[in-house]
Amino acid sequence: MEDPSYIDRAWFGCRAIYLHGKLMLVLCSDEEPWNGLLIATEHRFHESIMEDFDCVVQHPVLKKWLYLAEAPEDFESVSSEIVEAISTGDQRFGVEPKERKPKKKS
Repeated sequence: MEDPSYIDRAWFGCRAIYLHGKLMLVLCSDEEPWNGLLIATEHRFHESIMEDFDCVVQHPVLKKWLYLAEAPEDFESVSSEIVEAISTGDQRFGVEPKERKPKKKS
């Protein structure tokens, strides 16, 4: 949060975290599979991230991203490890957000 590029914004009932202009994480607190941490990343990094961080799986609905459910006992420690990796510049994390289309005037 101390990074000047940090942005926290609403995202479909969740909280999206941006860093250095990239969408990094989405924090969700709804029913499964929307209760935990969505990890924005490219498919080419899925396998290595899942190997490095316990309990991280491909999101069952939003398959382009990974997911850490809040239910496992080690959610706090694994999510902290992910945040640490992001804060130290691990390039496997983050996606460029798509350009927003201008809203049509009514």
